[in-house]
Amino acid sequence: MPAYILYRQILRQQQLASPRMLLRMAYVQEGLGHYPMALYYLSMAQARQPRVSTWRKMATIARDNRLTGYPETWRQDLVLTFRRYYYLGLQVLLIGAVVGGTLLLLRRNRLSRGWWTAYGAYLLFAGAYLNLLGNERAALVAHPHAALMSGPSAGATWLTTAAAGDRLVVQGKQDTWYRVQWQGRDAYIRVQDLLLVQ
Repeated sequence: MPAYILYRQILRQQQLASPRMLLRMAYVQEGLGHYPMALYYLSMAQARQPRVSTWRKMATIARDNRLTGYPETWRQDLVLTFRRYYYLGLQVLLIGAVVGGTLLLLRRNRLSRGWWTAYGAYLLFAGAYLNLLGNERAALVAHPHAALMSGPSAGATWLTTAAAGDRLVVQGKQDTWYRVQWQGRDAYIRVQDLLLVQ
């Protein structure tokens, strides 16, 4: 427990945490029965270093506590494996773009138009990789009985009540509401009811 207090101080003061430290904090919180905070720390560790084993632990806690947003499918495992190597792939693509562009500029008089077309296609692929395949912005419901609404207003139609620890994908923010993905559609939840995974 003293180590947890020290870890929490480091996290609050410096916003600096290794995945290993976050996993330890999650273990302590799970031992104390604070499963929403255990899931929050596991989510932070997952965001820093995506691993199938961490996701499976999150899914187990979620299943035991009847929470939503933690699918256990082969597709999820594939996505996690891809995300684990996302930044390495992005670095390779960007280095290739710089090297390819430099070579094309140095030999611009000797190369045919086909090389420039191929380079343009490569840049489009790199842009799609960067924008379409990036990490999703996840958040956890912070309070029990948080209302999910059809619009960013207390007067909007009530959709459901989320439990503390439910995982939602954030699509955007409007005033004091986050727009989230819920069962394949947009829903809104108050800002104070959601913990963004950093």
